[in-house]
Amino acid sequence: MQPESTKPVEHAGTGQTGVHYEIFVRSFADSNGDGIGDLNGVTNNLDYLKDLGVSAIWLMPINPSPTYHKYDITDYYAIDPEYGTMADFKRLLAEAHKRDIAVILDLVIHHTSIRHRWFQEAAKGPDNPYRHFYKWLTPAQIKARRLATRDITADSAERNPWHKAPGDPSPEKYYGMFWSGMPDLNFDHRPVREEVFNIVRFWLNDVGIDGFRLDAARHLYREAEEPKNHEFWEEFGQVVEAAKPGAYAVGEVWTRPDRIAPYFRGLKANFNFDLRLAIEEIVRGESDTEDLLTLLHTSHSAYEKVNPRFIDALILSNHDQNRIGSLLKGNLNHLKVAASLLLTLPGLPYLYYGEEIGMLGLKPDEYIREPFLWNTRDKDRQRTRWRRGKYTSSRTVQPLALQQADPNSLYNHYKHLIQFRNSHPVLNDNLSRLELTGIRQPQVVAFVRSSGQQRVLVVHNLTGQPVEVVFSPDEVWMKRLVFQTVHGTELAGDRVTVPAYGCVVLD
Repeated sequence: MQPESTKPVEHAGTGQTGVHYEIFVRSFADSNGDGIGDLNGVTNNLDYLKDLGVSAIWLMPINPSPTYHKYDITDYYAIDPEYGTMADFKRLLAEAHKRDIAVILDLVIHHTSIRHRWFQEAAKGPDNPYRHFYKWLTPAQIKARRLATRDITADSAERNPWHKAPGDPSPEKYYGMFWSGMPDLNFDHRPVREEVFNIVRFWLNDVGIDGFRLDAARHLYREAEEPKNHEFWEEFGQVVEAAKPGAYAVGEVWTRPDRIAPYFRGLKANFNFDLRLAIEEIVRGESDTEDLLTLLHTSHSAYEKVNPRFIDALILSNHDQNRIGSLLKGNLNHLKVAASLLLTLPGLPYLYYGEEIGMLGLKPDEYIREPFLWNTRDKDRQRTRWRRGKYTSSRTVQPLALQQADPNSLYNHYKHLIQFRNSHPVLNDNLSRLELTGIRQPQVVAFVRSSGQQRVLVVHNLTGQPVEVVFSPDEVWMKRLVFQTVHGTELAGDRVTVPAYGCVVLD
C-alpha cells in the first residue's frame, strides 16, 4: 500500500480530462540561487500551475545525464544532482498530488548515454553479456546490408549512424540514430525489454508517478520493421496497466495518421504534430486554408479503428519545435486564437512552459528552452541563469507578474479558457469526439464536440473583423451562448456574429 504522501490522483485515468503542462526543469524555476532550475523550483510553483488550471505536469528528463537536456541517461533509477535528490522529487510528487496534479515523466528508452553502465560493459567486446543490449555490426556487414547512411529526418540530422566505441577491441560499430553519444538499445534482446519494464514498475509503483511521455517511440526499430514497434508498445502498455491501472502513456510518433494509428494499441495517447502545423498556418493567414477539421476527422477515423478510446494529444509547440510565439511573430491576437483552438479542439491539450506568456524561441534547441520569466529582472528571484535569453527577455516578452495584473494579457486569456474548459463536461472530456458541421466559411473554424448525450458547437473567428456565421440545418439544436473569449457576440435565430479573433461556445 502506498504511503499517503504519494497517493495518486483519484480519477478514471490520467489524460481523460484536463490540460497538461510540459516543463524543462533547468529553465523553469531556481530555488537555491545556483542559476539552474530544479525540482524544488517546480514544487514552489505548483500553486501557480493549479491556479492556471493544469491537471498534470510532464517533466522533461530528470535522470542523471552528461548533457544539459538529459536525453542521454546514465541511470534510470536516480535523479540528476543538478535538479535535486529523490527526496526532493518525492516531495514534489506528494505536493502535486495534494493539489490533484498528476506527474508524468519523460521516459527515454530508445537509447542510453554512452556513459551508462550497460554500454560501458558492452564496449568491452563481443563476449560481454551486455553486448546484445545494443546493435553492433562489422563494416562489411553494414556495407552488405546497405545501412551505412540514413536520410536526414525531422528528428535526426545524423547521416552516418554507425560509430566506433573507444577502446572496443573488435572491428564492430554500434548504431546511434541521433548521434554517437546516444547508442540505440536492441529491443530484439529480451533482457533489454525486461530491464525497461522493471524501470516502468519502479517509477509507477515504488515512487508513485502517474505515467510517461515516450521519447522517440517510433524509432525503436527501423521503418522497415515498424510492426515490431507496434508489438513492443502493445506489450509496454500491458505492463503499465498491470503496474498501475489508469496510468497514462503518450507517444512521440510523427508520421501519417494511418501509420500513427497502430501505436494506439499500446499507448493511450500520441501527439498530433500535423495539427500543430495546420493551426500555425491558418492562424497566421487568418483563413482555414488547411481544411483543419477534415484533417482532424481523417486522423480520428484512423485512430478509432484501432482504439475507440484514443486520446489525441494536442500541442502548439514543444521542446523540439520552434515556439509558437516566434512562429506567429508575437502577434497577441494570433496567439490568442491559437490558444483558443488548442483548448477547444477535441483531445488533450499540452502547454509548453511559458507558452501562456508568449515566450519566444527559434532553433537551435537551446533557444527554444530559455528561462521562464516570472517577473522583471530586478524582482525575479527564481529566474534561471543557465543561459542568457536570446529570444525571450523582459524586453521582448512581458513577464508573468505583469501579465497577471493585465486582464487583456495572453496569460489571462489562457487562464480564462482553461478554467471554463475544466468546468464544462464536454470540453473537459478528452475522449469527446469531433462532429463536422455544415458551416463552410473560410474565415471561421466551426465544429461540434459530443460526449454521451451532450454536444456543444464551437466557432472561431480567425480574422480581425466581426464575422456573421449562418448555421446550417444541422445546427438547429443550438440555442444558447455559454462562453465567449471576446465580448460582443450576438446570437439571433439562425446565425451568430463572432467578434474579431473571438471564440464562442454554444449549446
